[in-house]
Order: sequence, then structure tokens, then C-alpha cells
Amino acid sequence: MLKKILAYIMCLCVSITLFGFLTVSAGPEGGGAGEPAAGNPLMSTIIMIALFGLMMYFFLYRPQKKQERTVNAMRNSLQVGDEISTTGGVLGKIIQIKDEFIIIETGNDRTKLKLAKWSVRAVEHREEEEEEEDDDE
Repeated sequence: MLKKILAYIMCLCVSITLFGFLTVSAGPEGGGAGEPAAGNPLMSTIIMIALFGLMMYFFLYRPQKKQERTVNAMRNSLQVGDEISTTGGVLGKIIQIKDEFIIIETGNDRTKLKLAKWSVRAVEHREEEEEEEDDDE
């Protein structure tokens, strides 16, 4: 919802800048309808571009960086015994972790796959959670 509202606001800002509505006066105070206002039209254009840049930063760049940080934290916190899913849809249990690679076991036949850490999409089940459930019983 918020993104839709911001998209509408950005479109409005761009249209105002493109059509020059800020540089046209609407009343007799500015010397008549349709005549340029006393303000600097270049300055209003620069302000609109700066506002557009700020909105792009706060609503596109920052959330993307925040998501990258959380994904990197998840990948760096992988532990042996975690059940994971990969970007390719492979599900498995981690049996070994190296610097940039992990080895997982999949299926009933215990097939071992060597994967890059960046291919891990999500941790489906942590080994710690399983131990805590056993302690509660």
C-alpha cells in the first residue's frame, strides 16, 4: 500500500517537473495567467530531482541493503545439522561446512551434494530447535 502511494507521489513530482506547473503563475499577482513566476525555474527542477532521488534512496536502496544484510547473516550462521532449501529447490541437511561451500545430504539414499553458500535460500529447520524440543519433553 505504501509503495503504491509513493509511486503515485513520484509520478506527480515528475509530471509537475516535466510540464513546468511550478514556474507558471495562476493569478494576476504574478503578472497574469500563464506568465512565468518570479522564482527560478531551474531551481524548482533541481529540487524536484533531489526529492525524487531521496525517495528512490529511502524506498528502494535501503530496503534492498537491509535484506542483503539479513540474508548474509543467515548464510554466515549456518551450522552442521541445519535443514536448508536452495535457490534451485533442493532440500537437504548440512553435514559439512567449508569457507565458501557446504555439503548437504538429500533424500533417503543420502546423496551428498557440494553447494556454494550463496545458493542457500532459507534454513527450514535448525538443529538447536530440535534439541530444545527434546529438553522440554
